[in-house]
Amino acid sequence: MIHPRIHRYFAAAVLPACFSFAGCGTSGEAAAKIEGPAAVAVAKVTRQDLAKDLELAAEFRPYQEIDLHAKVSGYLKSIHADVGDRVRKGQLIALLEVPEMAQDMAQAAAVAKRSTLDVERVRGEVRRAESALQIRKLSYDRLAGVLKARPNLIAQQEIDDSAAKLSDAEAQLSAVRAALAVTEQQVSVSRASEERTGTMMSYLRITAPFDGVITERRGDTGALVQAGTSSSTQAMPVVRLSQIERLRLVLPVPESIVPRIRIGSVVEVRVESLNRVFHGRVSRFAGRLDTGTRTMQTEVDIPNGGYAVMPGMYGYASLQLEHRQDALGVPVQAVSGHGETATVMIVNGRSQLEERKVNTGIETPNIIEILSGLQENDLVVLGSRSRLKAGVTVQPKLVERPTAAESH
Repeated sequence: MIHPRIHRYFAAAVLPACFSFAGCGTSGEAAAKIEGPAAVAVAKVTRQDLAKDLELAAEFRPYQEIDLHAKVSGYLKSIHADVGDRVRKGQLIALLEVPEMAQDMAQAAAVAKRSTLDVERVRGEVRRAESALQIRKLSYDRLAGVLKARPNLIAQQEIDDSAAKLSDAEAQLSAVRAALAVTEQQVSVSRASEERTGTMMSYLRITAPFDGVITERRGDTGALVQAGTSSSTQAMPVVRLSQIERLRLVLPVPESIVPRIRIGSVVEVRVESLNRVFHGRVSRFAGRLDTGTRTMQTEVDIPNGGYAVMPGMYGYASLQLEHRQDALGVPVQAVSGHGETATVMIVNGRSQLEERKVNTGIETPNIIEILSGLQENDLVVLGSRSRLKAGVTVQPKLVERPTAAESH
């Protein structure tokens, strides 16, 4: 007795085979008519905007970042910012204390005041010398007038004495005027020294040169801070200030892509740690290759108003290398070969398969541009074509194809 399960397997295996023989009562042609044309997956040739992108891993860096040093050596009297604090341009970060500098300021002020008093004293001498000269000149002019009117009334010796005194008064006036010039110059020197000391005093205040965030603090109250201009190894910065309202995304662009880099090119940046996408444009590039890596440093400015992105994070930047507007495109599964040797299989108006040679353009992950060989709304066959032959009648099954946004 045959087991029921074996009986079912036997019937399932034998029954289809029976239809392949004339003795089973149906010919091969009749079977083909019953089955009908084979179904094939097709997609329409459509027009859309295409873009070819290159994705690079890149690091976010602060737009500006500096170490704030003291311009003069001194003790840290107070520090008004700590790690993580957001500061504004001109805000006080730290205050130094240099006791001897206050003494230098007082001395410079005293010297400047004394020079000013010396100028006033010499100016008085100039006025006295001018008065003496005026008297001598009047006396000489009177004697000269009398001598001219009555030649024998005044002795020549008296005229000569008056002329000598006039000449001496002129010399004295010239001397005090020169002394006045020297004293006034000394005032300028004293004031310059006072201003220099005042400038040095202003260096005791360490302020923020731009808006940013304190990312590192290296000094505490009472610590001795060396001047940043010193060659000493002890010249350590007080804080590190980073501007992060705008960030630089630094891309190592490969040599083969360098000719396509343009200022203003659109860049889409995906930050996986934040699950966010940012948009920017190429702002600048180095203009030369790194001989070690054969890449060119390219920078993209990314607005970061909400401080969501932290310097040091990594992002994946998509550089748009090529762009085609209103281009004919087909799914990549429909094309065999590349360039001028590429072919596609289409379903023509008679529902028959037909092989076409096409010329392809740019290729995205999902779509290939067709430059020639197809027209809009043609039906192209998707998938493997190993069992398909030109001229065979088929039943096209339209499938959904990637959108333009998905093809980027």
